[in-house]
Amino acid sequence: MGGMAPLTKPLDPVKTAARTLDVFEVFAAAKGPLTLTELAARLGSPISSCHALVRTLQARGYVYILDERKRVYPTKRLFTMAQEIAENDPMLERIGPVLDDLQQATGETILLGKRQGSTVTYLEVIEGRHTIRFAANPGDTKLLHCSAIGKAMLGAMPERDCAKLVKRLALPASNPNTITDRTALLENIALGRERGYFITRGENVAEVMAISIARCIGAEWYGVAIAGPIGRLEAQLPKLLADLFRAGDTLQQIDLELRGDI
Repeated sequence: MGGMAPLTKPLDPVKTAARTLDVFEVFAAAKGPLTLTELAARLGSPISSCHALVRTLQARGYVYILDERKRVYPTKRLFTMAQEIAENDPMLERIGPVLDDLQQATGETILLGKRQGSTVTYLEVIEGRHTIRFAANPGDTKLLHCSAIGKAMLGAMPERDCAKLVKRLALPASNPNTITDRTALLENIALGRERGYFITRGENVAEVMAISIARCIGAEWYGVAIAGPIGRLEAQLPKLLADLFRAGDTLQQIDLELRGDI
């Protein structure tokens, strides 16, 4: 005789982890406390599941409950932990000053990214000083085929490996300027390899241009990009390229230091 079926299905740990992250993203967007009902609605989750998640986060000190209307809001625990993590990132500690100098030289938004499978993840974003500028956040992901750093990462690969990866990639169009033809994409990457830098012009975000290079640092490939409005970057392209290549030279020096060659 078989045993009795469980009354409730066990929680999927992957789904629970994703939902936990969703909670903090909801609060970041809401910019204020939420009732349990409001939080559940924004998460698209049953109130019972949301209640259990909030109780766990409350017990761990990541959220607190306001007496008025029993609203929920995160504590600074996550912020403090994130600061400690970021401050002790061994690569950003070395690369960060180079990115700061590049932002000071160009006035534009500077991005540091790394390939993660079929996407690029931004590891650092230093926003430009202009009122109209490209905005992004560390942790944002972009598709390889329509982002400047993505193209730089593809261009850093051996040509045969790059062609194999491009053959497997889905190439959705973010907008009408996105390159969705594999042959055209490979030709665009080959051009970038030849000239030593990679460009997108409104291929990911309309009216935004980005210029990127890839450099190997400590046996890992990273991409650095300058991003901003197309018109402004086009008008300053020679200077921006000089600034970007200068940063690339400094990154190569960091790589030599890490490998103990100097």
